[in-house]
Amino acid sequence: MVRRALQLAAAAPRTGDVPIGAVVVDADGVELAAACNAREALDDPTAHAEVLALRAAAAVRGQWRLEGCTLAVTIEPCTMCAGAIGLARVERVVFGAWEPKTGAAGSLWDVLRDRRLNHRPEVVAGVLADECAALMESFFGGYR
Repeated sequence: MVRRALQLAAAAPRTGDVPIGAVVVDADGVELAAACNAREALDDPTAHAEVLALRAAAAVRGQWRLEGCTLAVTIEPCTMCAGAIGLARVERVVFGAWEPKTGAAGSLWDVLRDRRLNHRPEVVAGVLADECAALMESFFGGYR
């Protein structure tokens, strides 16, 4: 799943977007939705890959509850995305590289596993982490 998210992430820089990709699969492993970051492409500050994939998966399912689903993403989700993941009742989050500046799944914050919240998905971190980090480093290396 993270490999599929990496494929999606590679498309984001064409529009000037940060290369992050996300995919939602159901309990049987069937892909429901996939997206890459599109903030620049859509002029939308909420157009993170995770949010776009969650919206599309909810549309496919015909409901906002994504119980039994897994979200795979190349980079640790931010607070906005972590909030959306919890509200969507996603069962599992699998991500590649840690994001120490904005991460909300264990690095800077741990929104996804906060015991005060009523839904806490399973979190699997570090899947294809080197590949995911390299994609980000390559993108941001062009700005330095």
